[in-house]
Amino acid sequence: MKLTTLLEIGDALPLDQLTEIQLKELQRALAILGYPVGDIDGLIGARTRTAWTEFKTDGFQGNPTLIGQGSVQALQSKLDSLSPQPQGGLTESSTKAEVIAAIAKECRAQDINLNPQIAYVLATTEWETAQTFKPVREAFWLSEEWRRTNLRYFPYYGRGYVQITWKNNYKRFSDILGVDLVANPDLAMEPNTALFILVYGFKTGAFTGRKISDYINSQSTDFFHARQCINGLDKASQIAALASQHQARL
Repeated sequence: MKLTTLLEIGDALPLDQLTEIQLKELQRALAILGYPVGDIDGLIGARTRTAWTEFKTDGFQGNPTLIGQGSVQALQSKLDSLSPQPQGGLTESSTKAEVIAAIAKECRAQDINLNPQIAYVLATTEWETAQTFKPVREAFWLSEEWRRTNLRYFPYYGRGYVQITWKNNYKRFSDILGVDLVANPDLAMEPNTALFILVYGFKTGAFTGRKISDYINSQSTDFFHARQCINGLDKASQIAALASQHQARL
């Protein structure tokens, strides 16, 4: 993401002096980096203020209530380390090895740095894609007509390396990515878009409210309960075993 309207800021000013367009750009940038801004609505509220304070505490010294050229440049620098747009290196013909390498790289770009964490993301991808390491549709072995008839959230059924469902989640990632997944849900099948969603969900808890760091961190590694980041404890033992295998190869 390239900041445009925020780069027009001259002297540092309070957040509530930003325009609606500037606030939306700021909210989207913070959301991409995993800060909990809430809705990307161009309105200044407690969540946006808190997210900006957290960013400045993490990455830029200065008054946390102000935004200026220095902090905007620091924000852009952090954004430049990510590729949440569908212009990344993966294609539909990417090999399993290429996808594994891309997942590991994206994990590190989004500050999922521990090998056990990366191993669990890889294991989840392997399980959720039926070992193909390619984005899949929910109930991929059945027809689109079956999904239309049987899934009450159609057309916002599961797509990707892990499956996002329901219109509100497609809208959420549309706002973050700047890609209209609501108008065209199949864009969630694009490998680079699916890659960002996969890692972002693990980092922020966007899927279930549980983050990978809740279960796998520098103090402990709980491959079994980490399944709660995605889908309760469904198939938790099988995925834990896959994670151990991936960890041994990292």
